Amino acid sequence: MTASFAQLLLALLAGIGLIIVLTVRYRVHAFPALFLACLVVGLGVEMAPMDIIQTMKKGFGHIMQSLGLVIVLGTLLGSIMEHNGSTRVMAAAILRLVGEKRAATAMGITGFIVGLPIFCDSGYIVLSGLNRSVARRSGVSIVVLSVSLASGLYAVHCLIPPHPGATAAGSIIGGSMGMHILIGTLVAVPAALAGCAWARYMGKKTPTSDESFIDEEQEELPVMAPWKAFLPIIVPIALIGAGAFSGLEGGNAVLKILGEPIIALAIGVTLALATSTGRRHAMGRLMSEAAEKAGGILVIIGAGGAFGAILATTNIGEHLQQALPLSSLGLLFPFLLTFVLKTAQGSSTVAIITAASIIAPLMGALGLDSENGKLLCLLAMGGGSMMVSHGNDAYFWVISKFSAIDMRPMLKVYSVATIIMGLTTFFVVWLLSLFML
Repeated sequence: MTASFAQLLLALLAGIGLIIVLTVRYRVHAFPALFLACLVVGLGVEMAPMDIIQTMKKGFGHIMQSLGLVIVLGTLLGSIMEHNGSTRVMAAAILRLVGEKRAATAMGITGFIVGLPIFCDSGYIVLSGLNRSVARRSGVSIVVLSVSLASGLYAVHCLIPPHPGATAAGSIIGGSMGMHILIGTLVAVPAALAGCAWARYMGKKTPTSDESFIDEEQEELPVMAPWKAFLPIIVPIALIGAGAFSGLEGGNAVLKILGEPIIALAIGVTLALATSTGRRHAMGRLMSEAAEKAGGILVIIGAGGAFGAILATTNIGEHLQQALPLSSLGLLFPFLLTFVLKTAQGSSTVAIITAASIIAPLMGALGLDSENGKLLCLLAMGGGSMMVSHGNDAYFWVISKFSAIDMRPMLKVYSVATIIMGLTTFFVVWLLSLFML
């Protein structure tokens, strides 16, 4: 295979363009779109058909080996906590602690914590009833509360494993998942705060029909102590954090085992089951549904792994290294690439997986091939995958539908909030790079 740089670039643009057209214009699932993109790029650089298939199988299998159990356990944990009412108990506890006068802050914190184990769209749907109830009791605009809640959920979804985009990108780029979770959580805080601040500022200027929620009834909270609701989240995060530091010289071997993400998440699932009071057959059905949901996620990230494997065989890194001043771009390149992909096709997960596949062979040229460099690259891509969320993003419509917010305020408040969140994330990552690179 001796494809020229022009031929490689055309093949890459054709593959990315195909992903965008199929997912945005024809609403095709991301898996077949990525699958076809693999074929387009492979054939475009004159790979033999059997070589394309073998390379795709290796890429798919590698990412399943790395992430399969993590994604399944993370999905199961979120589903159980959603089912047993833990998420609503946590939200109510945070609201009592912060107070209704700071309702927007309370919803942002709720979204941040609930979003750690639960995907942003599911978390928003689960908490939408509480969001409307708080709007009625506090008198705060539903736009302010909705975008604050959405920002908290969105920040952790884009930046922190076990969410699929961040997890898959970490597998492709490399690096410690434990440090990714720890530093990613710290970076997600200012991103969420920036989204909430914009929601409070602009949401107050945006008239909405909040009275449409007056007659709605709030679902009764389950009987559960708040500490029990928080336990399945706090314990795995603490274990993963301890495990990350135990990898250093002289670290504790037991903590290293318990801090393995698969073990830590399994402990979280066990704790979540221990707080559930439902019948066994209901819990069995829930586990089946969670496994099916995880399967849908796995096929996407598996196809992303296959796409990355195809790109790796093209020596794209060497070509781009010669054509672009990558060493001077550093973290800006992964951030801008993911931002363009996200804005064009709507899915943060697809954007960050695709970007990671392109950037992986360029890490040395970008000066990001150290452990800290890989971590900062992943966080920069996470910031890029936040912006811009608009009409081609499913999460955009979840917020709009479940909070009855029209298109114009959604664009003015929520879409702009995602831009501010992404830029804030990149600024924080840049500051970290001054000390970590």
